[in-house]
Amino acid sequence: MTDRDHDHSGNAAHAASATAYRGLYDPASGRDACGTGFIARLDGKATHELVEQAVQGVVSLTHRGAVNADPDTGDGAGVTISIPYAILQDDLARLGHAGLADGDLALAMLFLPQEEDAATRARSLLEDAVQRSGLRVIGWRVVPTEPSVLGRWALRDLPGIEQLLIGRPAGIADDEFTRRVYLTRRRAEAEFRALAEADAADPVADTYIVSCSTSTVVYKGLMVAPQLEHFYPDLRNPLTVSALALFHQRYATNTLPDWKIAQPFRFIAHNGEINTLLGNRIWMQARGPALQSDVWGDAVSELHPVLGSVKSDSQAFDEALELLVASGRGPLHAMMMLIPEAWEQLDEMDPQLRGFYEYHACLGEPWDGPAAMAFTDGKIAAAAMDRNGLRPARYQVTKSGLVVMGS
Repeated sequence: MTDRDHDHSGNAAHAASATAYRGLYDPASGRDACGTGFIARLDGKATHELVEQAVQGVVSLTHRGAVNADPDTGDGAGVTISIPYAILQDDLARLGHAGLADGDLALAMLFLPQEEDAATRARSLLEDAVQRSGLRVIGWRVVPTEPSVLGRWALRDLPGIEQLLIGRPAGIADDEFTRRVYLTRRRAEAEFRALAEADAADPVADTYIVSCSTSTVVYKGLMVAPQLEHFYPDLRNPLTVSALALFHQRYATNTLPDWKIAQPFRFIAHNGEINTLLGNRIWMQARGPALQSDVWGDAVSELHPVLGSVKSDSQAFDEALELLVASGRGPLHAMMMLIPEAWEQLDEMDPQLRGFYEYHACLGEPWDGPAAMAFTDGKIAAAAMDRNGLRPARYQVTKSGLVVMGS
């Protein structure tokens, strides 16, 4: 993570504003883009106050988003927080699992088709994927929402929003539980993809798994930031606590706004563009059939294709990062693989660090472009900038023990 904010646009008009410079920063160099960041407590204590601060972080970035001709429909806003175990207790009791330990529960957040028949079939496909992965289907929770706060365009495309509670079988270690939950989502997505290939008009194919994790859940949608906590009452519930959170206000630059591609995604919240996306997609597609892993065994074939069909550079990056983490690399390790430093010409770089980058360059190519990434696996929150420092990012450690990063 860095606090650089350089702009090398070379625009001669900037010279006239030299008196407004602060160090290397010229306020005239601002560019429209998303707003994103994270907030985390150094002591790891989960509080509702941090959730409120994350929501306020989104609201503070409202000016970084955009709106439809209908001004109440935004490009998208959202937060990633820890699974709110406390507010799930009533549902667990209703479903016959009162007292289930927090660590034995995973949570899938879904955008379901509007048609009830299609939604029923989508639920069934996900439940089947859970069982095929050796996990337990606990039951469904309808996420409380307040649609009246949405703009008419967002309301027109409003999906059904539900959560599937998934249980860990006895004797399954944490890492194995995490991998099985990831595999569950990939298996369900393969079923949705097959339906789309057979009949593009089948509404089940439009099902989207927003998040599916043993540690985090994503609340997002096609809205402007101030609507977020009003649309999702869970975020206002005092029992909703977290020790870390990502937040994001979207400004669409290369894709049309949609419920699915509002951010955060499952691991990241991204400010910028991946300019090498076409090459990254082609290489990931080419490597897919040759994937091997002792961790996955025969199931590795089910992880191809790695990148889904949603046309978002940020989501494609998120999927690549998620695969690396699910396969055993730490999130910091995986991020350094995908967005390496510009190590090739840095003769003064530590030899071990240089060796790390040189080795991993044999495994994959960089995802390049002006990009600031906030990311979390539910245990740590971190951020990274592109190798050229083209997207601004700042962080602050407060006296009260918070780390706040924004871009």
